[in-house]
Amino acid sequence: MTSDKSPQLSVTGLARTAVTAMVSASVIFGGPHAQGRTHKPALYGRHWMAVTGKPIAATAGAKIFEQGGNAVDAACAMIAGHTGIGLSQRMQSFVLDPGENPYNVLAPGKRPRATLTPSLALALKDGKPFLVFSVQGGDTQDQNLLQLFLNIVEFGMTVQEATEAANITSYQMRDSFADHQSFPGRLTLNAGTPPWVRKELSEMGYTLEFEERTSGPLNAIFIDRQHGTLWGGSSNYGQDYGIGW
Repeated sequence: MTSDKSPQLSVTGLARTAVTAMVSASVIFGGPHAQGRTHKPALYGRHWMAVTGKPIAATAGAKIFEQGGNAVDAACAMIAGHTGIGLSQRMQSFVLDPGENPYNVLAPGKRPRATLTPSLALALKDGKPFLVFSVQGGDTQDQNLLQLFLNIVEFGMTVQEATEAANITSYQMRDSFADHQSFPGRLTLNAGTPPWVRKELSEMGYTLEFEERTSGPLNAIFIDRQHGTLWGGSSNYGQDYGIGW
């Protein structure tokens, strides 16, 4: 149930919320380059690096870097024998009612809307990779990854700071799973969100929830071509970790 006060879906509203979230994360975290304020030390390497929340992914990533120095960000799936068919529960992301999402209706030959968002950012000046980043979390993935990217590019955080920084989560879009519910105006914020941010969001009509950790689990690798180094970051949300050499 939502009240009349709940904000409706709009690009302007979501953009304003995102900007507020970025400022909130910066304030909570201590601002740009808040050295020494991360729970985990920054990971450093020159030859290869892998950061992940799953050991098998770290091992595979390390081997890829070791062999060719390529930047890879991928999600893994279990395959049924030699059939090439991936075992997954993603078909539940389809809808049966075109009124819910006309572009995601179950039909022959179609793939469902997916929340998997392994990401690779390229530098505009030379087109080479400078950031590899990913996160687990269903529909929150795009939101968390955008905030990590902006924290590094716009707010000057190191990759470790950005992976641990407080995020904001919106539930305005329809859920990709279960019964595809939507909760306009519902936001999850970090418990350390300043009072002035809470006040502004409440006045805009949002329903606020708070959690101690809202950083992911995020993992990222920053490719510092100026110094020929790799910098890894893993959030303190779960069992994320990195290895490098």
